[in-house]
Amino acid sequence: MPATRGGAVIAAVYAPAGALACWSLGRTLWEGLAEPGIALAFGVLIAVGELVGWGPAPAAGGGRAPGEREGAPLGAAGALAYALLGEAGGRPTTHGVPQTVAVVLAAGLVGLVPQIARGRGPALDHLARRMLTIGFAATCFQPLYNTGTLGTWVASGPVYPLFMTGLMALTALCDAVLAAVLARARTGWPYGPLLRDELRALPGIGSAICATGVVISLATAVAGLWALPVFCLPLLLTQFAYRRFAAVRTTYRQTMASLARSTEIAGYTPHGHARRVAALSRAVGRELGLNEPDLDVLEYAALMHDIGQLSLLDPVPDGATSPLPPAEQRRIALLGGAVVRQTGVPAEVAAIVERQADPYRDQPVTARIVRTVNAYDDLSGESAGPGGSLRALERLRLATAQDHEPRVVEALARVLACGGRAV
Repeated sequence: MPATRGGAVIAAVYAPAGALACWSLGRTLWEGLAEPGIALAFGVLIAVGELVGWGPAPAAGGGRAPGEREGAPLGAAGALAYALLGEAGGRPTTHGVPQTVAVVLAAGLVGLVPQIARGRGPALDHLARRMLTIGFAATCFQPLYNTGTLGTWVASGPVYPLFMTGLMALTALCDAVLAAVLARARTGWPYGPLLRDELRALPGIGSAICATGVVISLATAVAGLWALPVFCLPLLLTQFAYRRFAAVRTTYRQTMASLARSTEIAGYTPHGHARRVAALSRAVGRELGLNEPDLDVLEYAALMHDIGQLSLLDPVPDGATSPLPPAEQRRIALLGGAVVRQTGVPAEVAAIVERQADPYRDQPVTARIVRTVNAYDDLSGESAGPGGSLRALERLRLATAQDHEPRVVEALARVLACGGRAV
């Protein structure tokens, strides 16, 4: 996606979020703060959730961990609970939509300061999403509750639980769409896979956030503000567990990268070859629409694709195995797959490494990507000289009849044209 178009998309999201924020703040300042104690309690909860929710930045080039779909789940649950709050301790609340958005905005700004200080990513995207989704939930709930319409529905049957479930589903869907739109605008990656990844994460942390928000609002209606710390504790513990998992995942990727460098240290492959192939393979896979789990498998396989060369008595020039006899290429690939199976990575990673010597028509798309990107890096190395990258891409296009899938080669060309080495 061109930078100008991406900027227009981001502006199209920021504009309604900014308008909603200004209207909410203006109305709240003009009319005064209703139930200030309740507003302060939920504001503190949201701010604390924002502050404790952000872990270390993910590794460059890597995918997002499960908890990173929503960087501050406790803050999201608290904001959602305030948007769905109709009573507190048995007494009706009157804060309405403008005050809900204003409190969420103020608490979000408090949580935004440390992120700006740390130089974390586009934190304003997170705040804009939060404003729009909470504004949507509050608009759907507060007027109906305050006018007694929901009370009438509850009296006539089990409509209230269905209404709450449907509202939560629509709110989560809106947030997923906004997240995918902003990610598309920021990165230029295909929208479809981004949206699928967001939707795939909803049954996990997304459902926990929605359920916790509803439980907090219902419990506060009966027990008062004491319900906030009691019902937030499970989600807080889950949040810390996700952060631990994300840290383990990052360490695992670093371990894999260190193991992949063994061929470079031993002199079998050029310096940085495995890292370049892994990064470029992930970009090509994303261009082709692979989802996050497949991209992780692809990255690991690209890192380890040359590990079988350690069985050679003498390194081949520049680490390129294509001039070797097919039987030798097959032996290296099978040995590499056997080594990869001992590392504990998913079996799909070893299968990709083992099938590097197969005809590309018999390979899965992930193996085809590694094959093509590996060949590109071999052909465009330092020895290729000026213009070597463009010549390498042209040679790949000429070899699409037998060695490389045309769709993968063209995806590689698009990735390179958007900022790769062959620009």
